[in-house]
Amino acid sequence: MRLVVQGPSLPQHDLTELSRLFGDTPFTSLTSTAAVLAVSITQQAAVSDWCTPRQLDHAFVPDELTLSQLGLAVMDMDSTLITIECIDEIADMCGLKPQISAITESAMRGELDFAESLRRRVALLAGLDASALQRVLDERLQLSPGTLDWIAACKQHGIRTMVVSGGFDFFADRVKQLAGLDYAHANQLEIIDGKLTGQLLGAIVDAQAKADLLETLRLQLGLTQKQVVAIGDGANDLKMMAAAGAGVAYRAKPLVQQQASFALNHTGLDGLIHLFSPA
Repeated sequence: MRLVVQGPSLPQHDLTELSRLFGDTPFTSLTSTAAVLAVSITQQAAVSDWCTPRQLDHAFVPDELTLSQLGLAVMDMDSTLITIECIDEIADMCGLKPQISAITESAMRGELDFAESLRRRVALLAGLDASALQRVLDERLQLSPGTLDWIAACKQHGIRTMVVSGGFDFFADRVKQLAGLDYAHANQLEIIDGKLTGQLLGAIVDAQAKADLLETLRLQLGLTQKQVVAIGDGANDLKMMAAAGAGVAYRAKPLVQQQASFALNHTGLDGLIHLFSPA
């Protein structure tokens, strides 16, 4: 296996100090902020104790888990591929952000069923002019740091990419275009006479739907589970992450970090490139 260490800053003297846990074997630098070391033992507790106060991400990654072996990357959208929660920003347009954000946070922590939380939040938007969606897209939607680098690496290695979101297709389709993704699935808001009705159209893309969409595409592409990576940040992503060979928690809630294969808290999504780079 290999130990990948990365963060906003990674001085060489820090790497030298960390390498003492592994017999002074030197790290190989991947970039100025990421390095990798082939290891035979994990030293998980010691490495975690060393990295945490330095705001460094670390992961012990199986040797076979590399970009060249992956075939599909499935990603959440809100607070993962993009920096915002779209429904919270829509709510801000009509003075309802505190109420809706509270429901969002509860669902993300796994305290509230996602489908029920989504219905409650969407119902609060009834009567809102649909132009608010375009305003959120134009004024507030931004890709997360490192998104384009990560997707470019996927394309370079022939990895298909899909966003599956409990958010809305109005935004997911735009994110698909901006990032150059292969597939996008999300919920559809009902709009009549230019206003949101407070209802959704079709089946809700919830936790189980995310996992099912991953599994369906995996089978269509003829891939094994080990060839799939899923990235998310909330409780609604856990089933999707469990259906993949590797689940990555990206700046995620504690519950998600506990159940993920790996966690990125201090890097952008380009940290995924380093995570799956061989030693």
